[in-house]
Amino acid sequence: MPDRRLNPRLAVYTGTFDPVHLGHLDIIQRGSQLFDRLIVGVGINPDKTTLFSIEERVQLLEAVTQEFGNVEVKPFTGLAVQFVRGLGAAVMLRGLRTLSDMEYEFTMSLMNLNLDPGIETVFLMAKEEFSHVSSSLLRQIAALGGDLTKFLPDPVKGPLIARARQGR
Repeated sequence: MPDRRLNPRLAVYTGTFDPVHLGHLDIIQRGSQLFDRLIVGVGINPDKTTLFSIEERVQLLEAVTQEFGNVEVKPFTGLAVQFVRGLGAAVMLRGLRTLSDMEYEFTMSLMNLNLDPGIETVFLMAKEEFSHVSSSLLRQIAALGGDLTKFLPDPVKGPLIARARQGR
């Protein structure tokens, strides 16, 4: 039985977004068309070392999502499923690139469902041109002077190159 306190037309897409890239932006754009409201939750993953602070990641996401009238960006700490519940959303939106993503996301969605049975996970498959793109690879490419044009929105390129080349 669905939890009537949760809004099924509100979805939350969480991640570290370090940095946000065109693959993320594609999922955000497509999610914004599927749901009345989409909140992008910028979180902290204790297993990852980030190049940008959470405040910087929020600012970069706000810059690249401002064209979407129904998308909002919010920072969060703690479990993503608790963040989603706290917002009153009934849906967690996730992107899938590869089979390894599928295995990880499947396990995570089952755990989230056990933690909060009122929240469903909806998966969107990455478009082919983004299926190989990851933030960690883009940080490496930036540090080594490679071309990021096909992978990053314009407002993110300069800050990523500057930060990656200064070694933090």
